[in-house]
Amino acid sequence: MEGYNNSYQNGAPSKEAEFQRLAQNIGTNIQKIIQNVSSMQRMLTQIGTSQDNQQLQNQLHQIQHYTNQLAKDTSKQLKDLNDFPPERSLDPRQWKLQREKLHSDFTRALDTFQRAQRQAAQKEKDVIRKYKNQSGLPAPDQNLIDIEGGAQTRTQTMLEEEQNIELLQEREKAVRQLEADIGDVNQIFKDLAAMVHDQGELIDSIEANVESSAVRVEEGTEQLRQAERYQNKARRKKLCLGLVGLVILIILIIIIAYSSKN
Repeated sequence: MEGYNNSYQNGAPSKEAEFQRLAQNIGTNIQKIIQNVSSMQRMLTQIGTSQDNQQLQNQLHQIQHYTNQLAKDTSKQLKDLNDFPPERSLDPRQWKLQREKLHSDFTRALDTFQRAQRQAAQKEKDVIRKYKNQSGLPAPDQNLIDIEGGAQTRTQTMLEEEQNIELLQEREKAVRQLEADIGDVNQIFKDLAAMVHDQGELIDSIEANVESSAVRVEEGTEQLRQAERYQNKARRKKLCLGLVGLVILIILIIIIAYSSKN
């Protein structure tokens, strides 16, 4: 039994260190998400303006997709943190407070990220719609002015249109990816809600166990008090019986002595 207790005590600090390490990783991820969202918001102000270009789009989509994956990883880590058994903590209340703060911070960061995602998707759709409205073939009378120049112009126009079509296709692909990532974030919100529900049930169960233990302790204390009262009564009864017996013995001795003298 002593060996078991030593093993348990040695395991508690190990679990504590593991919990704190995981909590620190989650906190670092949350800060990264916040920083990435800030970068996304700066980039979004340039979408659809003269500063909009392929490099900007690539950077925006890369940081958005990376942040989305980071959010999914953080959600999983937060779930792992919630699975740590409270009884292995040196301070269960401290674990509870840390989990609640990380959950709250992550939820706020995730909400800000999703709003940036939706804004990015809307801006991309607006740009695509604008390009499609502006695209079209040259007017017929322009093609008849200069045959050689017109042929060259048409060739150049066709190349530009092909490039624009490729850019539009890239943007439409990026929008589809954005919408898929937004769906991932929606699922993370559902997982967070489930974590809160499960954690609440766990806390209710712990509180119920604590209350039950308190009731049992109180009942046990009352039983000890009753036992002590019974013991006191038994001792008083024995004492009374002893005194009565002593009195009877003295009376008998006196009677016997008086009879002997007569």
